[in-house]
Amino acid sequence: MNNTLYNEIINEHNLRPYHKYHLEGANLTLEGVNPSCGDEITLSLKVEDGIIKDGAYEGDGCAISQASADIMLDMIIGKTKEEALHLCDLFLRMIKEGISPEERDELEEAGILESVSHMPARVKCAVLGWRTMKEMF
Repeated sequence: MNNTLYNEIINEHNLRPYHKYHLEGANLTLEGVNPSCGDEITLSLKVEDGIIKDGAYEGDGCAISQASADIMLDMIIGKTKEEALHLCDLFLRMIKEGISPEERDELEEAGILESVSHMPARVKCAVLGWRTMKEMF
């Protein structure tokens, strides 16, 4: 993955996030904190009939943590809990140990964060939203 594309996607989701707002009517909410750097998010989901109908986050942190949470929400809205947890598992494995090219394709835009696995100090930033969503379920 070239650095220009990586930077464009991270900057787009960090500077103009689609899902960073207070979600009225959320029935699942959980705060996630990265104590090593101070990144924090509050993830809110609206789940109806087993489907994630809507989602948003609020919080502050580095570009990677904020962009990763925004990308994650793009991917899980409209999915079942099981589908969202499957994507979460793929993402966490991609960052921590690596996945196959086919599995990476399933992650779509989130696959851009694969290079974070080579930056140990940034791993916790990238997984903050995903870990919070997994704890929520």
